[in-house]
Amino acid sequence: MKDCKSRSPFCLIKRNSYLLIVLVLCCLFTVYGRDKAYAVDISVGATTWYAWWDWEYDNSANQNPDIDPILFFGPVLSVKLNEDFNITAVFLYGQTDMKFPAGDGYKIKRSDLDLALNYRLNNYFKVFGGLKYLDYTYSAKGDPFKMEEYGLGPGLGLSCTYPINDHLFLLGTFSGFYLWGEQESNYSNIKYDIETYGINSTLSIAYYIAPASTAISLGGRFQYFISNDNRDKEDKLYGITLTATYSVSL
Repeated sequence: MKDCKSRSPFCLIKRNSYLLIVLVLCCLFTVYGRDKAYAVDISVGATTWYAWWDWEYDNSANQNPDIDPILFFGPVLSVKLNEDFNITAVFLYGQTDMKFPAGDGYKIKRSDLDLALNYRLNNYFKVFGGLKYLDYTYSAKGDPFKMEEYGLGPGLGLSCTYPINDHLFLLGTFSGFYLWGEQESNYSNIKYDIETYGINSTLSIAYYIAPASTAISLGGRFQYFISNDNRDKEDKLYGITLTATYSVSL
């Protein structure tokens, strides 16, 4: 299931993921080395997302499963390179149970990674572009069945930061993405090519605790996307987010 022997761009990226990480780190150190007069601000922390998940097959209600609410959690990282550019990374992982009307029950494990380069337009708005990665694993209860689905592709969006006062901020993002990937199971050797496209948006309010160099934000996140695997599928995830980050200058 984890092997990727295809010559597709997605599989090449997947096989060389560690090399990509090294290249990103080299780029960061190169930029920092050329601009030593400017301190690099780093924010690191953790985020959670308690989400409800609606899943529709072919717009047919009698095929749609019931999915329990899912708690995602993971690290967040932001590196401010200079006054105009910063790099952000957010990883979320969660697992839940779902049940189809026919009675089949499954456990789902889902990973979601966003890596973006942000450019400041003015004091309020930034544009960003980067990569998004989604990964699902489905396993049946009391059965050896297992299926994996994954996708990787570009994303593009806009973010806004509006200061209410010196310590309170309103934050919002809106982005779109397009992913290529595959779906396969241990019940057959058939692999389905998947294309996924959708949107992601967040709205939250953040409070900065200056003595602790820490920001706490609370808000909501909505994600909608369509996947054309062996059957068209629509996903909607929406819920409450809570994030805490600590900032330091190097």
